[in-house]
Amino acid sequence: MNLQTGRRALFLVNPKARRGREPVEPILARLKAGGLDVTVEPFEALPELARDIVRLREMADLVIVCGGDGTVSSAAVAVMESGLPMGIMPMGTANDLARTLNIPMDLEEAADVIAAGHTRKVDVGTVNGHAFFNVASIGLSTELAQSLDPQTKKRWGRLGYAIAASRVLTKVRPFKATITEKGETIRVSTYQIAVGNGRHYGGGNVVEETAAIDDGHLDLYSLELTNVWKLALMLRSFRSGRHGAWKEVRTARCVEFDIETDRPRPVNTDGEIVTQTPAHFKVHPAAISIFAPSAAGESVGSTGRAAA
Repeated sequence: MNLQTGRRALFLVNPKARRGREPVEPILARLKAGGLDVTVEPFEALPELARDIVRLREMADLVIVCGGDGTVSSAAVAVMESGLPMGIMPMGTANDLARTLNIPMDLEEAADVIAAGHTRKVDVGTVNGHAFFNVASIGLSTELAQSLDPQTKKRWGRLGYAIAASRVLTKVRPFKATITEKGETIRVSTYQIAVGNGRHYGGGNVVEETAAIDDGHLDLYSLELTNVWKLALMLRSFRSGRHGAWKEVRTARCVEFDIETDRPRPVNTDGEIVTQTPAHFKVHPAAISIFAPSAAGESVGSTGRAAA
């Protein structure tokens, strides 16, 4: 049921994305049927996406971002600054943020969620000022992201990740790092350090069993293995978020972390390489309102500008 008419929606879509060539007319029709006045703005590069939000924010009451997790995260800082609520069209490969928020993968159904007007306040993580919703990592997943060329990702989708992972595991080596939390520093030898803000990442893995995207903190884990192939035995625990039970996995929970490495290493945020170590991680509680299905008994959120 439409709760408010005449809302102005800025619809941002990348025609070159994996699902960007899918017809958007049925989605736009669904949004308009829900009472939204939609302006379509195409973009081709992630920096252009953020600039479009800043440039056009005064002509919109909400922003709709079409794309995967990396695209949505690239829009986060601009959306935070605009104060506008954000809708998500899950048009990526993994769509872990949509999974975390129970947003339907069917695009017309996702449009219905936006039109219904229910919003949920969620936390945003940042690393060196770059935003992420799901997870930021150093090590294995970063090497995976670098080895996964856009054509393989576009052609094979999730299977492309498996192909790239098999290549990475044959040559990956551990690295030295220091992790600082609440003023205390530890030195580790690790294959990966991941810092999670949300719940899901990597196509359905769970950051930590009790993690939530609105719990006001970050969850860290460090893979301190003697043999990287042991990961094969640990895969099920990563799907459930219980990997911290393994003695080779160090875990921590905090609102800020600092990580330094033996040499500068790239940092992957939601599938995109955006910065490098040394890295400062911080959580921004309830920083953005995102349209999401409402739970039973939940009140309807604001459909206009979010509170500052």
